[in-house]
Amino acid sequence: MPSSTSRHDHFPRADRARRDSRRRAAAALQAEWQAADAAPGGLLAAMAEVRNAPPEAAIERLRPWLADTGWLPARLAAAVELLAADPFARPPLRLVGGGEETGGLVLAEQGAIRLTLQFRPAGGGDAPPATALFVPGAAAIRVLAGGGARMALHHVAVGAAEAAGAFTAATAARCRSDAPRPLADGEILHLDTARSSFTLAGGSVDTLLLELAVQPPSPLPIRAHDLANGRLVHVSASRRDSSFRAMALTVLRHFGRRDAVSLFVTEAASEDFAVRWHAMRELVALDAAAARPHLAAMAAGDPHPEIRRAAAATAMLFSLPSGETGREGGGGPGPCTSPAPSTPEPARHDGTRAPCPV
Repeated sequence: MPSSTSRHDHFPRADRARRDSRRRAAAALQAEWQAADAAPGGLLAAMAEVRNAPPEAAIERLRPWLADTGWLPARLAAAVELLAADPFARPPLRLVGGGEETGGLVLAEQGAIRLTLQFRPAGGGDAPPATALFVPGAAAIRVLAGGGARMALHHVAVGAAEAAGAFTAATAARCRSDAPRPLADGEILHLDTARSSFTLAGGSVDTLLLELAVQPPSPLPIRAHDLANGRLVHVSASRRDSSFRAMALTVLRHFGRRDAVSLFVTEAASEDFAVRWHAMRELVALDAAAARPHLAAMAAGDPHPEIRRAAAATAMLFSLPSGETGREGGGGPGPCTSPAPSTPEPARHDGTRAPCPV
């Protein structure tokens, strides 16, 4: 048993007046920010104007909020004031990440456009990350405090056909990396995030970044590359709604919800190839008998060649005699696995997986 009590042990559950006061204060602050941002010339109003624009055009329109950050200290000060009044208050700033190395706050969001404050603590890792993540879209990052960290840029070629939906793991280009260099306070990085990424290492003090990202739905998946050799190691759906549904299927599989088979079958017909395979492999793990006819149909007619091969290889396991599948007891395929990326932007990580090697 821990010797010290948690701060949560002091949460005022029985003090309804205090809880109501805290909620009113947070709601009032949120309404104040919402009114300012939605007014003409405000941040949300500007985001709404370009929510359907190409990523680069949206970034250009919203550059003033990166170039002049005078609005940011006042917003953070208001959030801190809320916490000073009551340490259990919840300022209207959504958290992203929050792991040991990175975390952040969503400052504004409109459709595929998101402005976040990214924080990386001092000593976040002297060794460079093992993978780089490439997400369809564009981003501009203002370095508020470099913290002595060193940045390495990574690049990968993406052909027009791949960007239009013909991406395959077998033909994916390897990524290449630039030599690391120190982050400079005040610099603004502009990235085509489908083709460029960056990683950070080292740093004697905290690193603080203001990131404007525009990542609309795309037929091109999110890709993780091994920085040691440049090879692709993982793909996942770039559509946020598809990613959420894929994660929900994983939860249902863990709960053994065989009554939800129809949901898996529906997602196995998704337009996103990474989601289709994720749904099928989860269905195989949940209920192999129910998956069998759908797996056969996928092996015969899926539009993506790697999904057809993965489905065919998995279907072949059904025909092996008991005990020859590699699973205890034999008699059917176990869930196929593939490498998962180590991602610097946790709000973007999802549960979908690449086709298994066959």
